[in-house]
Amino acid sequence: MIVLDAVGAGALPDAAAYGDEGSDTLGNVARAVGGLDLPNLEALGLGNVEPLEGCPPQPGAPAVAGRLLERSKGKDTTAGHWELMGVVTPTPFPTYPQGFPHDVIDPFMHRTGRGVLGNKPASGTEIIQELGEEHQRTGKWIVYTSADSVFQIAAHEETIPLEELYAGCRIAREILSGKHAVGRVIARPFVGEPGNYVRTPNRHDFSLEPRRPNYLTLVREAGKTVYGVGKIGDIFAGRDIDDSRPTKSNVEGIQQTETLLREIDDGLVFTNLVETDMLWGHRNDPVNFHRCLQDFDRRLPDLLDALRPQDLLILTSDHGCDPTTASTDHSREHALLLAYVQGRNAAGRIHEGEFADVGATVNTWLGGKSPGKQLPGEAIVES
Repeated sequence: MIVLDAVGAGALPDAAAYGDEGSDTLGNVARAVGGLDLPNLEALGLGNVEPLEGCPPQPGAPAVAGRLLERSKGKDTTAGHWELMGVVTPTPFPTYPQGFPHDVIDPFMHRTGRGVLGNKPASGTEIIQELGEEHQRTGKWIVYTSADSVFQIAAHEETIPLEELYAGCRIAREILSGKHAVGRVIARPFVGEPGNYVRTPNRHDFSLEPRRPNYLTLVREAGKTVYGVGKIGDIFAGRDIDDSRPTKSNVEGIQQTETLLREIDDGLVFTNLVETDMLWGHRNDPVNFHRCLQDFDRRLPDLLDALRPQDLLILTSDHGCDPTTASTDHSREHALLLAYVQGRNAAGRIHEGEFADVGATVNTWLGGKSPGKQLPGEAIVES
């Protein structure tokens, strides 16, 4: 199961309530670049997900294709991934468009022994240029947020060691509970000199713990191992993840996924490929967003080759981040769906369902018990 982070497939019916009417990450990127050039995804059935310039529908596509509705309130990574595994978030995680209140910032400063700069919504790349020099001079944390439910802490690796940054994030995670229970606390280390600061790959997310049981719980109760590649372990706060493999790039994430597919006999490989979101969606760069998808497309044959007969591959997403709109934030969109069983041809079948159908499918495929009415979702394909 591979989550192409932020590769949304068209606005959800309630997108206008989030300021995202007209968002369509895949469709608008296709138009912005003069048509998608993704031959392997096209052959699998990507053009059956929604109308896409340069990627025509395939009536006999081997993968089940479609779009999935999100029932959770919000448009963030945590809620999206959790709902894929059957955990619906009916109340949005709190956001802080005016910055964090004193009852969050004051105990954070007291317990970490450092002051705070920023404390406002900001672009992560811009705020380190704005405040990086003062941060290095004073040793104060750079704290910022976004339209998402996040408490982000930036620190220069030569000014505050990584382990102290991570310890500060753990303290913030403890403070941010109850009414201030943000979805994620994120460590954002950077390096460089004034005017030329760059973030490093040593980001680390500290998420809330998802409710249990969820579909990962049921998969593990069936005796299967769950392998988390990329930031999956962080998103689920390590819960129901047996083997976590953090990565520093999509290239590494794809390689880790292929290695696992070739080496393990059974279980769930759950991968997040973040660069479409982190590097290009938030920076409103449709050209490089497309190039990032092309990088994945070039490696897709290797992943398909690593599948054994009756292995199931699911490609999906967690929200949108339309790089063609004025906003640099996530967008409230359908998740894409491509579900392919090695050795089977879905003959272009279309599935219109909800996020939790992914988890329900994984659970059924791996022999997990039925959750009854405890969890939402219906299987897309049967084993």
